[in-house]
Amino acid sequence: MNAMHIETAGDGPDLVMLHGWAMHSGIWDSVAAKLQSRFRLHRIDLPGHGLSRACQLDTLEGVVSRIATQLPERCIVCGWSLGGQIAIKLALRVPERVRQLVLVATTPCFVKRVDWPWGMEPLTLQFFMENLARDYQQTLSRFLTLQVRGGVDQSKVLAQLRSSLLQRAQPEPNALRAGLQILLTNDLRAELKEIMQPVLLIHGENDVITPIDAANWMQQQFRQAQLKAIPHCGHAPFLSFPRLFTDCFDALRSYP
Repeated sequence: MNAMHIETAGDGPDLVMLHGWAMHSGIWDSVAAKLQSRFRLHRIDLPGHGLSRACQLDTLEGVVSRIATQLPERCIVCGWSLGGQIAIKLALRVPERVRQLVLVATTPCFVKRVDWPWGMEPLTLQFFMENLARDYQQTLSRFLTLQVRGGVDQSKVLAQLRSSLLQRAQPEPNALRAGLQILLTNDLRAELKEIMQPVLLIHGENDVITPIDAANWMQQQFRQAQLKAIPHCGHAPFLSFPRLFTDCFDALRSYP
């Protein structure tokens, strides 16, 4: 039985959408109609999130292997945050299937390191990890609040995030722990130069989870990359500025 829940609609080039930690594919609702008018949209619930059942693949490589079997031929893969790291690994794992990447609020390394100042403090993610078992709801609420920080419309976007989270079954605790472990430990910086596909980066200028400097750095690593920076925007540009977000996809027309 297929453990992955995928919603497909629209006509045009295949566009696969991958959400971030703790969310589900319904998070794209505010931009889905516009994108479906131009693309055949495939919205995937990650394992243990939304309507996808959990699986034993609790590493980044494992999740990538599971999703790789579901990709259409020659598709564009759009990933947000953790979904962006999955998209990067998909482009490396199955380059014959992934022809372009769209990375939304993505970073190759979520935590600060000695040679990487553009990440979160490791203690912040460790705090979320430790508190998941103690107070599941409060931990998720704190993470949602962190995502909207820096935006001009924090209350509105926070309400959208909370509403979207409640639309489907709560993510499974094991999947959440596995996702946090990925955020804490993965460092994809050395792999970016291996990406041959064109890359479109969409990033909020005020993002506190994945700072804009990380996107600027990434743009220099890819062989073909454009960066669309959105002013006054935090970690969820498709919620804060849905029209600006979908307009960014016009840049894909300049790619082969």
